[in-house]
This record gives sequence, structure tokens and C-alpha cells, in this order.
Amino acid sequence: MTTYLFPHLTQYQLSIGEEIDIATLVNFLQITYREISPQQQDYRHLQATVDRYFSSDTPLWFVTAPAIETSVPQSIMLPTRERAQKIACLWIGTAIDQVTGIRHPNIFLIYVDPSYRRQGIAKALMEYAQTWAKAQGYHQIGLQVFTNNQPAIELYQQLGYQPRAISMMREL
Repeated sequence: MTTYLFPHLTQYQLSIGEEIDIATLVNFLQITYREISPQQQDYRHLQATVDRYFSSDTPLWFVTAPAIETSVPQSIMLPTRERAQKIACLWIGTAIDQVTGIRHPNIFLIYVDPSYRRQGIAKALMEYAQTWAKAQGYHQIGLQVFTNNQPAIELYQQLGYQPRAISMMREL
């Protein structure tokens, strides 16, 4: 199923990810982690994370942008679905609120290709996630964000998200 993301973003389409899209999901995770932690060299664990948690219970959506027109003759052009470029994704799993014990949706990943950022795509995906969670009967939604990802933190705060806990780590 493909749908337009939001009225002000009609050039982008939102579609449900499938098992065939796992490689793209892993790629988006790797790009995200390289941006957050450039000193890290090995990202194989991200494939293992997706292998463990991707299921029908962890919905995945992709945002596609129209293909850039080329000089390739129309007679050999690929079908539209194959030409569209995946430029963003939203992956939702579940977590348990450690204070109340209530299971709730937890945003595993919001990714937007750097060349498409600051256009409202991440905000639209967040709003979509919230609407989806309400439609599923949930009363809260959570996420984790790296402390050095200030643009994401600011977006989440603008959308009403409040810190609940701080994850702390010490190298040994």
C-alpha cells in the first residue's frame, strides 16, 4: 500500500516495507550510526539486530521520492516502484515502560537521507508514527536518541517528547 505522506509533502510517498527491504533498512541504520559514531568501524551487529527484531510486529515504512528523469528511452524505463528512490524510513517496535509496566510502541529508527533533511520529512514521519500508535490503541509512544544528535532532540521536544531516563555508559 502506498499513500502520500502529508498534504505539504505530496512529492513523497509512504509505503509499507517488506522483507525484501531489509538490506535498505540495515543500510539506513549503518549510515545513522556512522553519523553518530564515526570512530566505530564495525557495524555487523546492526544486521543481527534487524534479523532478531524485524517482523510483522515491528512495522517498517519507507518514504520514496520520484526518480530523477534521465535520458533513458521510456521503452526501457523500469516500473515506477523500482525507479522511486527510498530516501527515509520509520521502523517501530515495542518497549515496556519501566515505571508503569505498560507495553508501548517504540521508534527504533527514523532516518532521512541527508540531502532531503530539513524539509519536514522527519516531522511528518513522527506524526505518522503517533497517529498509527493511537489507531492501534496505544496511549504513549517512546524513542531513544543519542545525546549528540541535537537536531533530533530539538525536533522531538517540539513534538512534545520529554526525557524520562538517561542511559549512562562508562568505558572500561
